[in-house]
Amino acid sequence: MSGGMIDDEDLGARIVEAARAWVGTPYRHQASLKGVGCDCLGLVRGVYAEITGLVTEEPGPYQPDWAERAGADRLILAARRHCGAAISLAAARPGDIVLFRWRDGVAAKHAGILSGPQHFIHAYEQAGVIESALVPSWRRRIAAVHRISVGRKTSK
Repeated sequence: MSGGMIDDEDLGARIVEAARAWVGTPYRHQASLKGVGCDCLGLVRGVYAEITGLVTEEPGPYQPDWAERAGADRLILAARRHCGAAISLAAARPGDIVLFRWRDGVAAKHAGILSGPQHFIHAYEQAGVIESALVPSWRRRIAAVHRISVGRKTSK
């Protein structure tokens, strides 16, 4: 990134703008190509790469039911590697990554990007990339919130 420092609010607005550019991208399992196809992880990986200039590690092949069979919370572990420790939902703001768990005792399986206090952008099979209301049924499934930062060194 060139120029001066960017503050968190400006960065959040840039992340939301980048994520909104993916709206309408069809759902494609394991893909990450704006306008062509992506899943929820592909959306987050694509926006992260656009904003930071860094490419995350390849997740490797995964089946739609991977979270039900996985022992580790792979999404949360990857978010920690690339964004640092989770932040509280109360501290969340537009541009933050939200990770969802369908039920207690299973790994987080869905990801999106907050676009406002009550909305987020995500990809899912029935609709592709859309902006949805963060209604109580979504909100209660939030497993972690992470903030993208520019210039942060990632740990592998």
